[in-house]
Amino acid sequence: MARERLTVPIWDLPVRVGHWLLAGSVALAWITGESETFRLWHAAFGGAAMGIALFRIVWGFIGSPPARFSTFVRPPSEAIAYLKTLSTGWTTGNVPHYTSHNPAGGYAVLALLAFAIVTPLTGWFTFNEIDGDFLEELHEAVANLFLAVIAIHLAGVAVGSIAHRESLPKAMITGKKLATPDEAITAAYGWGLFPLLLAAGLGAWWAIR
Repeated sequence: MARERLTVPIWDLPVRVGHWLLAGSVALAWITGESETFRLWHAAFGGAAMGIALFRIVWGFIGSPPARFSTFVRPPSEAIAYLKTLSTGWTTGNVPHYTSHNPAGGYAVLALLAFAIVTPLTGWFTFNEIDGDFLEELHEAVANLFLAVIAIHLAGVAVGSIAHRESLPKAMITGKKLATPDEAITAAYGWGLFPLLLAAGLGAWWAIR
């Protein structure tokens, strides 16, 4: 007999705050990217994004169980199987439910974190006028790929919300998702907020120092 799913706490506080800080930092870096006037701000927002991403990688090993890579990074074959099921069953809700990120979403998280690190790194060389046009063009190319991955992520969130009959963006605000009671986290892990904010601040400082 299937266990009843209830709306219970799944995403800890550092995951949620980090998610929205990363989204905000990337958005502001993009907005300020074409302006020479806001060049310093562009670099700072990019550095903050990198710091947040680095924190999230560490948190993927020491955070709450749903936030750990060991929970949501699954074999590629499982991600492919999930996408095949999603392609045919997303409108009917006939898709396997996952408490943490689904198998495809897990790889999207890895890609987003990788680009949130590589993009500011290439931008740092451009900001400091190292190696001229090549790295500037590389930075723009990587940034455009980052935006493409973000677009795919947003599409996946929209489709996943329909398929699983729950708002994934809302879950990243409230921290609550459909799950069995024994899957709920028992603490908010609020102590992780300080290293998260410190990482964001150090990232911004590194980028503009």
